[in-house]
Amino acid sequence: MTFPKSDPVVHAPIARIILILSLAPTIGLGIGRFAYSLVLPDMRDALGWSYAAAGFMNTINAAGYLGGALIASKLCSRFGLFRVLRDGTLACVAALILSGLSGNFVVLSFARLLIGVGAAVAFVSGGAMAARLAQSQPARASLLLSLFYAGPGIGVFASGVLAPFMLEYFGPGSWWLVWLAMAVISIVMMIVLLANSVDVPAPVADTSTGRFAIRPVLVYLIGYFLFGAGYIAYMTFMIAFVREAGGGAAAQSAFWCLIGLSSFASPWVWRAVLARGQSGVAMTIILGFNAIGAVLPLLSQSPLMLAISALVFGVAFFAVVTATTAYVRFNYPAAVWPSAIAAMTIAFGIGQTLGPIVTGMITDATGSLSSGLGVSAAALAAGAVAAAFQRPLKVPSTSAGA
Repeated sequence: MTFPKSDPVVHAPIARIILILSLAPTIGLGIGRFAYSLVLPDMRDALGWSYAAAGFMNTINAAGYLGGALIASKLCSRFGLFRVLRDGTLACVAALILSGLSGNFVVLSFARLLIGVGAAVAFVSGGAMAARLAQSQPARASLLLSLFYAGPGIGVFASGVLAPFMLEYFGPGSWWLVWLAMAVISIVMMIVLLANSVDVPAPVADTSTGRFAIRPVLVYLIGYFLFGAGYIAYMTFMIAFVREAGGGAAAQSAFWCLIGLSSFASPWVWRAVLARGQSGVAMTIILGFNAIGAVLPLLSQSPLMLAISALVFGVAFFAVVTATTAYVRFNYPAAVWPSAIAAMTIAFGIGQTLGPIVTGMITDATGSLSSGLGVSAAALAAGAVAAAFQRPLKVPSTSAGA
């Protein structure tokens, strides 16, 4: 896809623009979704939740994400990519503030739902924008696209630096202060995003036609569903696992920050793999590393093993999302990208809707976080196997509907 030579976006530093766009998933995912894991133990103790109730909070967040993914493509077509990204991210910021204002289960559930919807529409629109921008520099497209999906690592790192020490300093029941602090950080990022609005134009005279079809990519969707179910269980309960293993604030912070830091390296670690993302092989390789990272804590709870788990999992988990967007970019015309990314996100969203509450129920039934995390690792491994069977689309622009 080419842009008009006169378009200012072409002459702007593409990497900088994509990094600014990445602040949206940093807020909606890196902070809005994943910081919950850091405050979950304190919320569970202070509010008297079971593991199933705790898992429900991320299940309803994922349900909101699924709902957002279902409407994202239509919103992008009606209102434009950047406006959808902006408004979705603003909804996430509002929900973060709400999370710190009440301990009521219904109110907190609504806040988690709103974060999910906002994060999804921002993620789909931002992913489509990043893909279009990256395509203007084909030689670096995979690396540039990876920058957008490395964004949530910033939120993971920021929350990992702050939350455990705030909880330790202010003591039991201070979870609400962490949410408000995360909201303040998100407001600062939102200001940067709003100050650098980007208008990504439509492709020039692209006469290709097509629409997204389920059947040709069914095994890929199954793999992505299993990734959603497996990764979210790990990200929801691993801090509780570290805490049960005797890890204090410093250990919890180090574990979470290692996930965030290693995700920064993702674009360079997987650059060559992502450049060959026409089939499901790229996702198989990366998702296989995810499964390895998830299973390591079950082998040993030593600090070294937990650190290796965080590094391996962190470097791979958002690269799976990058690989999926790369697959869409390789196999569909640009006009189909928003709907294709949205469809992939729906499969992912269904998986992560089921993952936390199922894992929580398994943990409640067995009395051990290890059993739930074992199911998580198994889902990731199964997803890697499923993706291996996905082939490039022979005629992506004219695929029949399923």
